[in-house]
Amino acid sequence: MKHAHVRVATVLALGFAWAAAAPAQDTSGTHRKQLSQHDLSVAGWEEYQVRVDFDPGKSVPNHKHPGEEIIYVIEGTIEYDVSGKPPLILKAGDVLVVPTGVVHSAKNVGKDNAAELGTYVVQKGKPLVEWAR
Repeated sequence: MKHAHVRVATVLALGFAWAAAAPAQDTSGTHRKQLSQHDLSVAGWEEYQVRVDFDPGKSVPNHKHPGEEIIYVIEGTIEYDVSGKPPLILKAGDVLVVPTGVVHSAKNVGKDNAAELGTYVVQKGKPLVEWAR
């Protein structure tokens, strides 16, 4: 029972952190579902796994994370704009690693739903997402 309460609190905190980080950012048309969150064997670090679905033409604006993000494209076609690099278009089965603190964005450039599995290895106690310009 205690684990269930902790898990619910974690999911709510992640959702509030995502929403509170920058209420002015438009993330309509993107849908996030947290799949896991666990402490790692390295003190002060944890992992999150999140499925993000993008409606056609929808995007997540510029943001960064307090740790590494490993992106696996589940379906569709997603364009990633990673600071300092040319835009990259990935399709189902492709993988992208975004280093700690690097500003990036993602947009569904296909005609159907697109989805990614984001795995975050981040420092505990820091907001998962920080919006950037």
